[in-house]
Formats: sequence, structure tokens, C-alpha cells
Amino acid sequence: MPTSTEQPEEVNFLVCDSLLDLTGYQYVLVIDQLKELVEPGTNISKDITAVHVRAAALTGRLKSLARAANSETRHTKNLTAAARHDMDQSHLGLQNLLYEKRHLEREIEKCRQFASVYQDIPLYTLEEFKALAPPEARSDDVLFDEHQLLLNRLSFEFVERQRLDKMKTDLLQQKEELLKESKAKLNTMDSIKTQIETLVKVAVDVQKKVDELALPIPAMDTDAPG
Repeated sequence: MPTSTEQPEEVNFLVCDSLLDLTGYQYVLVIDQLKELVEPGTNISKDITAVHVRAAALTGRLKSLARAANSETRHTKNLTAAARHDMDQSHLGLQNLLYEKRHLEREIEKCRQFASVYQDIPLYTLEEFKALAPPEARSDDVLFDEHQLLLNRLSFEFVERQRLDKMKTDLLQQKEELLKESKAKLNTMDSIKTQIETLVKVAVDVQKKVDELALPIPAMDTDAPG
């Protein structure tokens, strides 16, 4: 009886081996009995008819054993082929697993040696992060988890930089508007200054012409008799 630890394939091979051994043993017995028929001096060898009948029976038995042996041999070959196929599949699966293992080990090593950009990014200090970040981003669970803490600090840094960049854009836009307004006022002042200078020049010219056209007032004679 096969033990409980034996696999079904092993049981089949054991059964086939046992059957082949039994068939071989019976085959030898039949051959020995055929030899006895042709040996001189035996009682049955004197009766030709009995010899023929006995020989025919033994020959039939011999053919039956040969067919059984051939059948068991084919069955054993099939079991061997199936076992070899299973072994090849297992070996192929093992090779695939080993290849996948080596691939994962190489990828892990690449990840360990990878120099990420975040290592060169100036971040808020941990104290600044605790003071400025939202409460859910700096909870006790996060602070005890170095990986999650770093992710939250990077996320907070990204949000802050977006906010500061928008503020910078708004301030630059305000600056441009103020520069345009200042330039417009400066142009207006230059225009007014030019107009004033023109008016002053015109006023001076008018004053000169007025002075030229004005008659001189005669001087009074103080020596004339009264």
C-alpha cells in the first residue's frame, strides 16, 4: 500500500512496476512450462494431442502476457511523458520566477540609487511645516511616518509655490499697470509743461509788442510859468 506522502504519479509508477514484475514472473513460468513439454521422459510428451493442447494454451497465455506487458509499457511511457512534461513546466516556471526575481532586484537597486529631484529642493523646515501646513497634513500619524511626512511636505511645498507664483504674477501685473499709469501721467505732465512754456513765450512776445506800441508819456515842464 502506498503511504499518504506519495504523489499520485509515484503511485502509478509503483503499480506499473509491480504489474510488469508480475507479468515477467508469469512469463518465465509459462516459458518453463513450455520447456517441460518438449523435454523427453515426461508423461505428457507421450501424448501428442495433449502436448498440442497444452502448448496452445501456454502459447495463448504467453501472447496474453505479452499484450499485457506491451500495454503496461505504453502506459508507463505515457506516465513518463506526462511526468517529464510536468517537470519541464515546473522547471520553466521556476526559471520564470528566478528571472522575475532578478528583474525585481535590479529595479529595487535602481530605485535605491536613483537621485530624485526632491533631494535638491529647498523645503520649509519641519518647524515651519508644522506651523503652516493644514492640520490633516501634520497629524501625529503623519509625523511618525517618515515616508508620508516627506510626501506631505513635498505636497505642501508644491501648493505654497503655486500660491506664491500666483501672488508674484498678480504683483507683476499690478506693477505693469502702475507703470503704464505713471507713464501716462508723465506724458500728461510733459504736455502741460510744454503748453505752459508755450503760453509763457506767447505772453512774453505779447508783452513786448504791447510795450512797443504803447506811446511814451510826455514829461511835465516844471519851469513853465504858472
